[in-house]
Amino acid sequence: MEPTVTATPTAPPESLPEKERYTYADYVQLPEGAPYQLINGSLVMSPSPASYHQIVHARLFLALATRVDDHNMGQVLSAPIDVKLSDTNVVQPDLVFVAQERLDVIGEQVIDGAPDLVMEVLSPSTAHHDLTTKKRLYEMHGVQEYWVVDPTSRTVEIHANTDAGFTQHVRQVESGTAASALLDGLTVKLKSLFAS
Repeated sequence: MEPTVTATPTAPPESLPEKERYTYADYVQLPEGAPYQLINGSLVMSPSPASYHQIVHARLFLALATRVDDHNMGQVLSAPIDVKLSDTNVVQPDLVFVAQERLDVIGEQVIDGAPDLVMEVLSPSTAHHDLTTKKRLYEMHGVQEYWVVDPTSRTVEIHANTDAGFTQHVRQVESGTAASALLDGLTVKLKSLFAS
């Protein structure tokens, strides 16, 4: 059963007809690199992020990829990468980790199923979806750990997926260290992460 989520739809590009509800079959007809995600059957545009967002993103990628590669834990991928959660939900998280034993979900064009870990770096234009709609989708589809990184407030929140759904594991503001519950040894120092 699909989770109940809402999204603010965007007018489709000229390559797609207007429809009330889009599916993955429609989504793959978009031009390569088109800045859209498919959320509960609606096309939602994702504008390019600001430079500071990209800097924080790069630091997170380095921390995650280094830990994963050094210990042969699995694979790390960075946006833009399509993650197909269902036929009507295809998202592009900033960073994803897929565990070694689940690498078969990584296809040539899409990750077919929930990654084990997702990281989103908030932007003013995407924060609402990242904090509500996409968080709920990740929870419902089985993402084990969800990082929400806010460069504006210099905050890192880590949510672990439990029997009760996402439960806040860590919340650090401006300083201190955020440590993963899922990946042993994955830590991020906020002072370094948010350094200007």
